[in-house]
Amino acid sequence: MASTKNIAIGTGRRKTATARVFLREGSGKIVVNGKDVKEYFATQEQVRVVHQPLLVTSNDNKFDILITVQGGGLNGQADACLHGISRALLQVDQDTHTALKANGYLTRDSRMVERKKYGQKGARRRFQFSKR
Repeated sequence: MASTKNIAIGTGRRKTATARVFLREGSGKIVVNGKDVKEYFATQEQVRVVHQPLLVTSNDNKFDILITVQGGGLNGQADACLHGISRALLQVDQDTHTALKANGYLTRDSRMVERKKYGQKGARRRFQFSKR
């Protein structure tokens, strides 16, 4: 394997999931945590989300992508992969910025789970009020 040289590295995040994306010259193979992308993600929708930035920038068969993703659930991981791939593609070709930005792939989705407050059941949930 001569194509082990990374041409770009991108970090994507969503909720508690973090994806490190390594872009290499290749034929469009995506490997997530040592498995094929279709094998790793449970639904076709999650696989489609990961492929989105490549389709928008018409780079679907130009690069091999190696992703290591940790934390969160599969949906959050898929979105983290999308964010990381978008950032890596931007390093390779600055002209893709308009297409990626227009679709919102470069924006880090900052919605996180609100923390649980002390003396309460959850973040917003309170114990039942008793007047007497």
